[in-house]
Amino acid sequence: MEKPFPDISVVIPLLNEEESLPELTAWIDKVMKQNGFAYEIIFIDDGSNDGSWATIEALSQEYPDIRAIRFMHNYGKSAALYTGFDAARGDVVITMDADLQDSPDEIPELYRMITQDGYDLVSGWKKLRHDPAGKRIPSKFFNATCRCTSGIKLHDFNCGLKAYRRKVVKSIEVFGEMHRYIPILAKQAGFDKIGEKVVDHHARKFGKSKYGWERMIKGYLDLLTVMFITRFAKSPMYFFGSLGTISFLMGGATTIWVIVEKLVKQSKGMYVRGITDQPLFYIAILAIILGAMLFLAGFLGELISRNSSDRNKYLIDETIDNKEKK
Repeated sequence: MEKPFPDISVVIPLLNEEESLPELTAWIDKVMKQNGFAYEIIFIDDGSNDGSWATIEALSQEYPDIRAIRFMHNYGKSAALYTGFDAARGDVVITMDADLQDSPDEIPELYRMITQDGYDLVSGWKKLRHDPAGKRIPSKFFNATCRCTSGIKLHDFNCGLKAYRRKVVKSIEVFGEMHRYIPILAKQAGFDKIGEKVVDHHARKFGKSKYGWERMIKGYLDLLTVMFITRFAKSPMYFFGSLGTISFLMGGATTIWVIVEKLVKQSKGMYVRGITDQPLFYIAILAIILGAMLFLAGFLGELISRNSSDRNKYLIDETIDNKEKK
């Protein structure tokens, strides 16, 4: 009896990769048939302006397990992955890039690590990379920063080749440039069984890289965003209120110290500058005002959060209800 859902969904975002698609599809199909997997390939065309979509249409006639979604224009990899995750039906979801730099030969072991070793997510590690130094060096710095801030010991957060338990991709929301931080989002959602596998990385065969320095800048801004929303989205007062209280107390203490110092010196007949002539006084006042504003920001954030529709939306793993059995 044929399964209602495939074993594996392969989600592939792409932008102007018409030359690599036939070889990639044939390679995936070969691996799947050799291992007896029921599968689907979900191509997400992220606004390609070459012949990528026509190539996918032709391939779908030869390979009935292909599904495809085409965007009106380029929305970015995160949007493509989110759409692919929403469409995926497989027990295990594999993501890979369309440029033939990720090897489909890694799929069986990634599948085994999810289904047998019990991982929620397995990230590829391109230990030996066939990329220019201008791409490798920033990537090392980026990954080191992610490890320090998230506590997740992965060497390559941005590797496109990853495997997920189906429940993981249905429980996280990817937007902006946050596809880089899916392991962090997954951990925050409660999926902390995160593993890593060294994978082969091939030199680009066709086309050109879409990587640019602007993506690195956006990536770090999104890192700040994801660290904030995963820790303080439900309780913004903990962040803003804490900073505001510290700033307010420091400013208030400094103001009191300036006033007391003047009174003590006056009582001893010493020369004293006017309080308003001291730069420290204005710094203290600024700290008090800033503290009050931060505290107010936290208070407003709490009001907005408490009226949010997903304020009390929690991920439920399993339930037991004996009444349903009666």
